[in-house]
Amino acid sequence: MEKEIIQTDTAPQAIGTYSQAIKVNNTVYLSGQIPLDPATMEIVEGDISVHIRRVFDNLQAVAQAAGGELQDIVKLNVFLTDLGHFPIVNEIMGQYFTQPYPARAAVGVAALPKGVGVEMDAIMVLRTPEYH
Repeated sequence: MEKEIIQTDTAPQAIGTYSQAIKVNNTVYLSGQIPLDPATMEIVEGDISVHIRRVFDNLQAVAQAAGGELQDIVKLNVFLTDLGHFPIVNEIMGQYFTQPYPARAAVGVAALPKGVGVEMDAIMVLRTPEYH
């Protein structure tokens, strides 16, 4: 098994002992993204909807660096400190994804890094000519 590290400056840099994503064959495992601005490495200002959009933008940047798009995500995990925000996730996700939507889990958690309210990670399968 050969692993390829995916790294891009258009998404927040890893702030620990992990990679932004790891590619194995045509599968890419995207690390959790929080609403960090990649230029400043600071949490974006705004409400939960602004934070959710930033997380999707960060995931998109990593997906593109790996040769894919958000639409190639087959599994999305959403971590929220307030599950009452889940309808907002659904609304915004509909602006970033089209059917078929990825499989998804939503998990309520007590806390997330840097005190944010949302984090998402994903598994993406890249389209290759033999799978079209």
